[in-house]
Amino acid sequence: MAVPAAFFALFFAYPVGAIVARGLREGGTWQFGRIGEVAGDPDILSVLWFTVWQAAASTGLTLVLALPGAYVFARYDFPGKQLLRAVVTVPFVLPTVVVGSAFLALVGRGGLLDEVWGVRLDTTVWAILLAHVFFNYAVVVRTVGGLWAQLDPRQEEAARVLGAGRFAAWRRVTLPALLPAVAAAALMTFLFTFTSFGVIQILGGPYYATLEVEIYRQTADFLDLPAAAVLTMVQFAAVAAILALHAWTVRRRETALRLVDPALTARRPRGKGQWALLGSVLVSIVVLLILPLAVLVERSFHGAGGGYGLVFYRALAHTDADATFLVPPLDAVRNSLQYAAVATVIALVVGGLAAAAVTRRAGRLVRGFDALLMLPLGTSAVTVGFGFLIALDEPPLDLRASWILVPLAQALVAVPFVVRTMLPVLRAIDDRLREAAAVLGASPWRVWREVDLPLVRRALLVAAGFAFAISLGEFGATVFLARPDTPTLPVAVARLLGRAGELNYGQAMALSTILMVVCAVALLLLERVRTDKAGEF
Repeated sequence: MAVPAAFFALFFAYPVGAIVARGLREGGTWQFGRIGEVAGDPDILSVLWFTVWQAAASTGLTLVLALPGAYVFARYDFPGKQLLRAVVTVPFVLPTVVVGSAFLALVGRGGLLDEVWGVRLDTTVWAILLAHVFFNYAVVVRTVGGLWAQLDPRQEEAARVLGAGRFAAWRRVTLPALLPAVAAAALMTFLFTFTSFGVIQILGGPYYATLEVEIYRQTADFLDLPAAAVLTMVQFAAVAAILALHAWTVRRRETALRLVDPALTARRPRGKGQWALLGSVLVSIVVLLILPLAVLVERSFHGAGGGYGLVFYRALAHTDADATFLVPPLDAVRNSLQYAAVATVIALVVGGLAAAAVTRRAGRLVRGFDALLMLPLGTSAVTVGFGFLIALDEPPLDLRASWILVPLAQALVAVPFVVRTMLPVLRAIDDRLREAAAVLGASPWRVWREVDLPLVRRALLVAAGFAFAISLGEFGATVFLARPDTPTLPVAVARLLGRAGELNYGQAMALSTILMVVCAVALLLLERVRTDKAGEF
């Protein structure tokens, strides 16, 4: 636990604590009165209400649309299932700024709906809700569908034999077993939408703001650190409560059920009803997930005058005259790949050690440490990024001018995914194998190399794939840390979208397409090596 604890203390707790202290301390004394002033501001209360409301609405809509998909992936076997599973997961690992770009191309000004029907949904709450469904669909499919696939269908069949109807058997047998997974998926979806930043920034415009967006505005636009510090504390408290509930649901799911091999539960659809269900799920996936990505690609090739070509892609290789970038935007691709590679190594080391520590049963201390590892997922990335600049500015941690700040911030977000991917596999290893190797004279290092590593190798590759994709798309903290001469892909997309002109818009679509393709390739490779026990993501 020493290395992960030190990593989180230095690069999470210290920067977040520094920015809160900077905001609430004045002249050496704490100004706690600012908490009441900020919390009582009607504008802030309006932001808090919208944050909670849109997160709850997004979560409910995601569950309604994604639970049928979870059932289809769990119980049906059909051609192209593995490929479709990877396609469904692509939106989840895309940067939120790219998700916003995809929906801007679909429902924004000059988008597909605007051109065909004259309908615009950008700067409306519907665009935000649909984008959140797009982003979180895979959370429900993987979390609920992964458990559903391992539930023994013979239990429900036995209830049918004893006289229960189809719905009654599902409600009394399957639903209680699924509830912990549904709750876990709902809580994770609520967490991701509660802390939404890129989607709101692009699609919400000046009309809508979540706590995360408001923290960014107070920090970057108004330099009001006290207000940002109070909002950070509010968000941190809410996230801590959500993660505590999530940890409880995960423990229930892991201990309350006896599971079977998913290969034994899936079968080809039978009858018109099952084929109709499969067809409706495929249609919803095409409309909700594939169409926005397809429109994003189409807009990247759609040049002036209605023709198609590589104009926007060629423009990426040149520095623009209005100095949006100090380097050609295409350099952002190389920067992002390099940063993500370093962040992946850091996340694997920190997350792997943390997962190994958590698998050792040591009571409440380790369970608390497990919950701590999840906090970066819900803590304001804006606060972390700005906190890096404020806290890491004195020897021996004067890193403001160092390139390592970006991968460190990215690794913070990637570590929870590594931990959650590795934990189920590490817990499944029989301790007697390690004990037998030790009795035969193997050192602890050799036990790990010859017993643990062969069993967790595939899960380690899955964790690396997720860490790379997540690091590639980190935006909230990177927007503060990436230097003008070394922008990352998400930062470059956001800057281009923030400037007027068809060329800037087209280049943003082109960069978003490149980032989407890289993430999709990483996901497809990940699907080829994944195991059925490779975590909840």
